Amino acid sequence: MHPIVERLRADLAAHADPAAAAEMQRYMKSAMPFRGVPKPARERLLKAAVAAHAIADARELEAVVRELWDGARFREERYLALSLTGHRRHQPWLDPSWLPLLRHWIVTGAWWDFTDEIATRRIGPLLRAHPDELRPVVRSWITDPDRWLRRTSVICQLKAGPATDLALLTEAIEANLDDQDFFLRKGIGWALRQHARTDPDWVRRFVAEHPGLSPLSRREALRRIGA
Repeated sequence: MHPIVERLRADLAAHADPAAAAEMQRYMKSAMPFRGVPKPARERLLKAAVAAHAIADARELEAVVRELWDGARFREERYLALSLTGHRRHQPWLDPSWLPLLRHWIVTGAWWDFTDEIATRRIGPLLRAHPDELRPVVRSWITDPDRWLRRTSVICQLKAGPATDLALLTEAIEANLDDQDFFLRKGIGWALRQHARTDPDWVRRFVAEHPGLSPLSRREALRRIGA
């Protein structure tokens, strides 16, 4: 076991709160149990572990986060794997070569907490930095059988602002208009509502031109701007 993995698991055990763990598991509807360690405490543990066990390069980072994620017995271990890839020391190492691992996390995590973090804070920045490599991959996820990959294709540009690839966003939404999945419909509305911060007129036109949008998606899209 890598020293940082061993330390993080030991620290989670030392800070475990069974009562909080039960409530966190109930709220998240998670089959995997929690230790009961909230995010602020996890961030402190992560900061101390990274300072004590510096990771040398991207290859070592990948080995560490794979070990944390795939060997996880508690959900916080997977949160820490994600946080390690977003740490200021490590974030510059992420490039398109990480896509297979990020896809693996989306599919095996299979819930909104993992998907939303990966989509908005990992896939989105990579798409903006490497559009030629990322666009075909994201486009392939638009119609993937896995609903979390489809949700990723819709919400990965939430933080893009004026740099939003509107053609890609439009394709992702239009391909999934008839999907009955709550999380996909919510994601469509979220993506449109977020882009309305940049271009409300575009969102109003889009909603008007797509009567097939679910009531949920339409309501979310127009929540702050009106019809």
